[in-house]
Amino acid sequence: MSGVGVPDFFFREAKRLNFVARSAFKLLEIQKKYGIINRGSSVLDLGCAPGAWLQVACQSLGPLAKSGAVVGVDIKSRKDLAKLSPRGLGFSVILSDMCPSVSGISSRDAALSAELGLCTLSLAFSNNPDESPLGNDILPAPTSKEGLLLPEGNIVIKLLEGEDSSELLQLCKARFKTTTWFRPKATRPTSREIYLIAKGRK
Repeated sequence: MSGVGVPDFFFREAKRLNFVARSAFKLLEIQKKYGIINRGSSVLDLGCAPGAWLQVACQSLGPLAKSGAVVGVDIKSRKDLAKLSPRGLGFSVILSDMCPSVSGISSRDAALSAELGLCTLSLAFSNNPDESPLGNDILPAPTSKEGLLLPEGNIVIKLLEGEDSSELLQLCKARFKTTTWFRPKATRPTSREIYLIAKGRK
């Protein structure tokens, strides 16, 4: 009873707690275990539809007096994302729950997922992500101060496990204090989803 489209515990709990999707529990577990979002954080949520991660991110910011902010973007690219952040300085947390339209061909789907992951890292670390080809040279040197992610910032990227996953991990290891893989309990048993969690931009 846990196939795609079949209501399960997390689906029912999402309805009960007024989350728009069961994926809310993935970020809730990540937040509980790793403390990605601090009170007062500025959060960029890439691939935000239908909005479950936005709900969790907003709840994690604490009282309004802490002046946190959450910005959600989906489908259409925005070249002025930095301007949407508090004081136009960038974000302390970047979340990506993006996933390509799956074809059922595992290697192809994993490659497209890795491409989305690289795009996320490009936004985080490059001032001109649209001008760089995908590949190892998509990111500036680890010591660079470019990009939307602030120093000491955290990032969460959803991937479909594949050959390119380890490459993304290495890119993050060079740029963050801690990196790890995590598979939330709310992930369906048949899914190949895994989350790359990196904390503390160097």
